[in-house]
Amino acid sequence: MANVLVIGAGGVGRVVVHKLAQNKDVFSTITLASRRLESCKEYQDDIQTRYGVHIDIAQVDADSVEELVELINKVKPDIVLNIALPYQDLTIMEACLKTKTHYLDTANYEHPDTAKFEYKEQWAYDEKYKKAGIMALLGSGFDPGVTNVFCAYLQKHYFDEIHTIDILDCNGGDHGYPFATNFNPEINLREVSSKGRYWENGEWIETEPMEIKMVWDYPQIGPKDSYLLYHEEMESLVKHIKGLKRIRFFMTFGESYLTHMKCLENVGMLGIEPVEHEGCKIVPIQFLKTLLPDPKTLGARTKGKTNIGVVAKGIKDGKEVSYYLYNVCDHQEAYKETNSQAVSYTTGVPAMIGAKMMCEGKWMKEGVWNMEQFDPDPFMEELNKQGLPWHLEEIKI
Repeated sequence: MANVLVIGAGGVGRVVVHKLAQNKDVFSTITLASRRLESCKEYQDDIQTRYGVHIDIAQVDADSVEELVELINKVKPDIVLNIALPYQDLTIMEACLKTKTHYLDTANYEHPDTAKFEYKEQWAYDEKYKKAGIMALLGSGFDPGVTNVFCAYLQKHYFDEIHTIDILDCNGGDHGYPFATNFNPEINLREVSSKGRYWENGEWIETEPMEIKMVWDYPQIGPKDSYLLYHEEMESLVKHIKGLKRIRFFMTFGESYLTHMKCLENVGMLGIEPVEHEGCKIVPIQFLKTLLPDPKTLGARTKGKTNIGVVAKGIKDGKEVSYYLYNVCDHQEAYKETNSQAVSYTTGVPAMIGAKMMCEGKWMKEGVWNMEQFDPDPFMEELNKQGLPWHLEEIKI
């Protein structure tokens, strides 16, 4: 019976507390904390009404190690689930280190002042966490997260060596707005407007944003334009998948989305450096965030499905084989269950499962770890039980 502290009350945080409450046989005590106490109160009332489960709430500034340490010492959780912004990964990891508390997040650290993200500064905590006798599980969302587990599962059961991996992320949903992002606009737009990168034959190859496009026929959705991006799970997978020669990441975007984004970029609205405006300093992309619809309000109006998966090609018993392992999630079904659309759902459910793996002792090692470093089988079983069933097809590519 675990005591968990969830930090972050956005759309993903809402899904996480729903799924924790649904698994109250494992998570006996739940505390939700955020800078916005009103969001915590809203979710607290919803959980009580739906499940008859009480969750505690608290206010905290996740940029402050001191506030985080004070809260952790008060709550005394077995594990902290970081569902806050990627900018806050290091402060929360530091607070967990100071209090000797297990840690989990869904996305790797991003530098507030530089449009890049990498695991280096989180991996640097490995020895410190080992000495403290605690564990950090990095990237327990969908991508990163489930996609890492998909690769480990394929490696364990279907390949002797995996030579190529393409991670394919399709959101076939429609929210009806001319332009909106399905998760934090600042994080989303920085990710999409950055240069692409993929790994091949032992080196990283950089591309211009949206330079490489392919069309993929996504099951239950159909053919969609898919563009090569850099995504963090590739950084750890190149270290842990045997025989890998190439790994790429593709995400779908419609022409309307790309046109809006290019116009905003051309006029400077995606900038991350402060600019002077009528005597005030503002960061353009942060101001844009205030103008766009809040992603957590999209659930009620978003229709359609997501499809996120992995296409792997390699060798088994001397023969060349290829497999496609994926999940399809319906936006409206996700909203009925958790009041959040499928993008939040597909991130929040794996966060809960990762915590469940740790609290049940199935995944528990001192130090800092990525998802593919553990036995994938119990996690894959939980995906089917917890609302993200997966499909496996042998294909020809």
